[in-house]
Amino acid sequence: MSGRKAAFLDRDGVINVDHGYVVDPAALDFIEGAEAAIRRLNEGGYVVVVVTNQSGVARGYFTEVDVGRFHDHLRERLAAAGARIDAIYTAPHHPDATVPAYRADHPDRKPRPGMILRAFADLDIARDGSFLVGDKKSDIAAAEAAGIPGHLFTGGDLDVFMAGVLAAAALDPAPEGDR
Repeated sequence: MSGRKAAFLDRDGVINVDHGYVVDPAALDFIEGAEAAIRRLNEGGYVVVVVTNQSGVARGYFTEVDVGRFHDHLRERLAAAGARIDAIYTAPHHPDATVPAYRADHPDRKPRPGMILRAFADLDIARDGSFLVGDKKSDIAAAEAAGIPGHLFTGGDLDVFMAGVLAAAALDPAPEGDR
C-alpha cells in the first residue's frame, strides 16, 4: 500500500461554511460542491484526510468530545452523499489557551506540518501525488513544510476548484527520474 496519494483538506472554510468555531452538528452547512469534490477524490483513488486546527477546545468553548461528535455527523452527511473522509486530524492546542492542558505551540497546529506528517506515517501516504487544499495562508505553509503542494481555496464551488487542481496535477510532467 506504500505510495498512496492523499488529498488533505482543511475543514472550516473548505468543507463546511466557517460560521466561527463550528462544532454544533446543526450548524453544518457544506461549502457549495463539497460533497461532490470529496466524492471526486474518493473515485480518483485519493486518501481523503481532514487536517483542522480547533483552538475552540483550547479556549474552553467546547471539548474534544464535542469536536468528535461534529466529525461523526460530518461523516454521516458525506456518506449519505456517497462521499467518504478516510481520516481526521485535529490540533486543539493554542499558545494563548485558557485551558491549561491545551496551552502549547504544538507541532500539529498549522502552519506547522505535524498533522500532515502524522498522517503520512499512520496511513502510509506518499508525498508524491499528495496535496492540500486550505483557505488560509497557514494551511498552505503547513503543506509546504510537509513537502506537498498547497492550493488556496478562496470560495465558490469546491468541486469546480478540485477538478482544476486534479487536472493541473495530471498535466504536471513526472520528475526526471520517473520517466
